[in-house]
Amino acid sequence: MQVNWKQNSIQDPFDRYSRQLKLLGKDGQEKLKKSTVFIGGIGGLGGTAAVYLAAAGVGKLIIAHEGVIVLPDLNRQILMDNEKLGEERMSCAIESLKRINPEVEVEGYAERIEFHKAKPWVEKSDIVIDARYDFPERYDLNRLSVACGKPMVEAAMYGFELSLMTVIPGETACLACIYPEQKQDWEPLGFPVLGATSGVAGCLAAIEVIKLITGIAPPYINKLYRLNTLTLEPYTVSLKRNSECTHCKGVERRGKEHEYRAAT
Repeated sequence: MQVNWKQNSIQDPFDRYSRQLKLLGKDGQEKLKKSTVFIGGIGGLGGTAAVYLAAAGVGKLIIAHEGVIVLPDLNRQILMDNEKLGEERMSCAIESLKRINPEVEVEGYAERIEFHKAKPWVEKSDIVIDARYDFPERYDLNRLSVACGKPMVEAAMYGFELSLMTVIPGETACLACIYPEQKQDWEPLGFPVLGATSGVAGCLAAIEVIKLITGIAPPYINKLYRLNTLTLEPYTVSLKRNSECTHCKGVERRGKEHEYRAAT
């Protein structure tokens, strides 16, 4: 099921973003406006990323998440509403995002991530956020990122721990380079979640996307960032491509090497 929403504002759009213009400049803001971001999963992590990308003025968000709202969602899924328990997550998420910023176009799919189904969503996006909790969907998004040549911010959390890495196809390690694909036994939504930890991970993912779009700073590549939100002790793991990776073996960077722009 697809849901679309778009509305034109009668206000000067730069008024809304006046505080961040001091950081990004008008050029950076225009780049955000012209960008499309696909977010796979708009739960606690992806929903937080969607909130801040909408607030920042990304021109279009394409979001995918299946199912209906249940009570255990509400400790972390900030796009969802207690009054809409039992209703479709996607319609509630879109309503929430349009309240946050009516300037942003939102295209939503109440679907799980599957390679062939999600391919057109990724193809028409500039950047991907992987915010799914299970490896089958994460692997499919990774394959799509590599196949379509789209940068992907890979963010995850478990309990009090979060991690983040950015994939530039043909230039950096991908998800399967780090976690080779294998059969996994999953308990759907059975892992422990503190909403604040999901939120921190989502905020970091949103910042990474903004960096990629505007070039305000280099993206976090060839490194895995991990943070324990109880101790606030981060650590970094250096990454390199696996020459035998089943997802990105032989893939070359499309176009020029990744370029970064300092905002003016």
